[in-house]
Amino acid sequence: MAKVARDTRDGRWLARWRDPSGKQRKKSFSRRVDAERFLIELQAEMQRGRYIDPSAGKLLFSFYAERWLSGLGHLKATTAQRYGEVARTYVLVKWGNWPLASITRTDVAAWIGELHRRGLSAGTIRKAYLVASQILDAAVADGCLGLNPAKGVRLPRQVTREPHFMTADQVGNLADAAGAHRLAILTLALTGLRFGEFAALKVSRLEVDRSRLYVAEAVTVVGSQLVWSTPKSHARRHVPVPRSLLPHLVTACEGKSGEDLIFPSQTGGAIRLNNWRRRVFDRACADAGLVGFTPHDLRHTAASLAISVGANVKAVQRMLGHASAAMTLDIYAGLFADDLDQVGSRLDSLVPQMCHNDGRLPSVEGIGTVENAP
Repeated sequence: MAKVARDTRDGRWLARWRDPSGKQRKKSFSRRVDAERFLIELQAEMQRGRYIDPSAGKLLFSFYAERWLSGLGHLKATTAQRYGEVARTYVLVKWGNWPLASITRTDVAAWIGELHRRGLSAGTIRKAYLVASQILDAAVADGCLGLNPAKGVRLPRQVTREPHFMTADQVGNLADAAGAHRLAILTLALTGLRFGEFAALKVSRLEVDRSRLYVAEAVTVVGSQLVWSTPKSHARRHVPVPRSLLPHLVTACEGKSGEDLIFPSQTGGAIRLNNWRRRVFDRACADAGLVGFTPHDLRHTAASLAISVGANVKAVQRMLGHASAAMTLDIYAGLFADDLDQVGSRLDSLVPQMCHNDGRLPSVEGIGTVENAP
């Protein structure tokens, strides 16, 4: 039961209560009225199910952040590593020695401004904010804070890089310039695989009868180690292979077992993106006269080529492994613009069926205006 009593040792007033777990708690005040007001507010919060241990907010941000980082095992290794790097580079150096309860919304807003003045990109600032905010969210969920002080802080606008697309001729020139890696360039540009999915392709994943690649794994570099996992969003999928490309993939698989990689590195392991980009892709781009392209643009190119030959948004979504068609449209909406002209033309063919007199629309005068319409 909650009560207020004088401490016989120093004459201060002690507010005593039991927390939701039944543990006895107390807090000292110089005035009785302050102790009583504290207990009234505390009991009200407990009844609402929003009890916050007054001592929890004294935890240093760094202590809680390390606990939060140690609990990211449910994430992909690359994501967990990225969170850790952002936390240690930008977040902990600022908030590490702050008690959780001492952080205010104004403090967080000032920090965002500080990062901006240091010249950090909007994307980097947003990543730092995301990590800090997630740590504070977890503190709220654990009852260490009442509210997340980072909520509602305005962030710098991030300018998204527009996807770059190669034409079919440019893909051909790049493939020719890549020499022994020609098939790798064509496979990436015609299937839209993420590079980690491409590097993880095994012989058993090539379905010759169906002319499909089964994307079930991805491999990425975490630190200096290769880490194997499921594809992004854990979504396995089948990707169509152009018939003319299929025989070349079959040849690349000859003499290998089902668990061998179709496109191994020189040492026989999985290809590492940074090495491949530096040694193969960038050199081939220079030789082909292509400027400003990245390996990921081969994925964008695959989408644009598929759309150019009539693939609808759902087909492109499935091919690329996007979580939704809305995501596909967010990235490639401009490539579907010609569909509007086709819709207009097809609707126009229905107009005669709607005009029962002489097959023509009524005059503008006969239609009326907004002002005199009923």
